[in-house]
Amino acid sequence: MADEILHTTALNAINQKLVADGERLPAVKLKDGSTVQTGTVATMLLNIEHYNQGARGDVERQLELAVPTLAKIGLFDLFSPHEWCAGDNPGRAFVGRLALAHIVDESGR
Repeated sequence: MADEILHTTALNAINQKLVADGERLPAVKLKDGSTVQTGTVATMLLNIEHYNQGARGDVERQLELAVPTLAKIGLFDLFSPHEWCAGDNPGRAFVGRLALAHIVDESGR
């Protein structure tokens, strides 16, 4: 799907860890026609908590997959990637570094 934000399908499965068995989080179409997966911000917060507790691997990959959606919905306009990197929260800083890399990658396209 041309208007689907990168990794939306993968985020559907990842974000299910937030909801009760049998419940599904929908993907929604934004006014610009792009489709994003709901639950991504909440899952990011949970994954930052896991990262801060020492989890790596899958948690890092899930955070990386979330960044295009988080950028699309304006999270990094509200708080810049540099603000995410500031302070002493390692999970938040990790997301900030991923966001900076995403922005550089997108500007090169």
